[in-house]
Amino acid sequence: MLRLHAGDLMTARPGLVEGVRSIAVLRANAIGDFLVALPAIEAIKLAYPDARLTLLGTPWHAEFLSGRPGPVDEVVALPPITGVSTSETGYPVPGGARAELRERAFDLAVQIHGGGRFSNPFVRSLGARVTAGLRSPDAEELDRWVPYTPFQHETLRFLQVAELVGGVAERLEPLVAVTARDRAELAESFGEPPAGLVALHPGATDPRRRWPPERFAEVADRLARPVAVTGSWAEKDLVEATVAAMRGRAHPVLPVVGTLTLGGLAALYERCALVVANDTGPRHLAAAVGTPTVAVYSCVNVINAGPLSRTAHRPLISWTTRCPTCGASGVDAEAERCEHDGTWVADVSVDDVTEQAEDLLKGYRDD
Repeated sequence: MLRLHAGDLMTARPGLVEGVRSIAVLRANAIGDFLVALPAIEAIKLAYPDARLTLLGTPWHAEFLSGRPGPVDEVVALPPITGVSTSETGYPVPGGARAELRERAFDLAVQIHGGGRFSNPFVRSLGARVTAGLRSPDAEELDRWVPYTPFQHETLRFLQVAELVGGVAERLEPLVAVTARDRAELAESFGEPPAGLVALHPGATDPRRRWPPERFAEVADRLARPVAVTGSWAEKDLVEATVAAMRGRAHPVLPVVGTLTLGGLAALYERCALVVANDTGPRHLAAAVGTPTVAVYSCVNVINAGPLSRTAHRPLISWTTRCPTCGASGVDAEAERCEHDGTWVADVSVDDVTEQAEDLLKGYRDD
């Protein structure tokens, strides 16, 4: 009888690179972008459990991941680099930063950052023995690559890249550990959250993805539970508009505007019975700490970033495919974005969101 040991299976796994002791993974953008990539990062770490995995990210990654269990051993916070760590133009790769990264002599460098027009030359410049990642038609090749095409879920896209280097998914939905430091921050800022708390997040980076604040308020009124309304400092007006639109509240309303770090926000969401949100990073964060979510999505974004399971996460989908102001297409991947910032998701009804929220709350237990 043939017997295979764990080491034999590792050697036999397709795509595995021999002798890997250090890995660089490029994913230098926002919280939701990181979380949809987390299953792929875990898959890479599982394929090389003894290697040191360095995330090439931004300062918030370094702060959020410090002391947090997970596949990332170290974060290198990149300076602003156009197309790599910032979308702004005029930031070439600093020579000193490139030299410092090359000195690390990575065995494997993985790009799960986008199509690769800017990021693939950056990854190639690291001097790793093997490079792998995504490639759009206008990007340089890496040693191993898969095509970057529109309308594919980001998590599955990145898992294809992980597979190129022998990674096999342990899970499809990300999980984030909430730490004692996170919970202490929440307790210091807000004390003990009320039982059955529902969080609303009316913001989104792209204003076209924002469901109107008064509809969030109406959902909160119908659910008749304690409510927290979360947002960054840039979303203060949205939070205030949501709170102001609530009527006849018999339960407390807690505005949470820019007062918690991402770790503290994770601790808050962990204590919630439900989070109702737009398609935004905090929705991903709430799901990653195990809280059920209801979220409003455009039909395009639900393909790319919607929840992959439906037991605890319910996307409500807008089928608006053209700008409500000028009629510009929202499903043509080659079209330029029009100048209008009005919502594209107003056709999702309060009735539908409330129905899904009430269904998920049936299973809530205050332990």
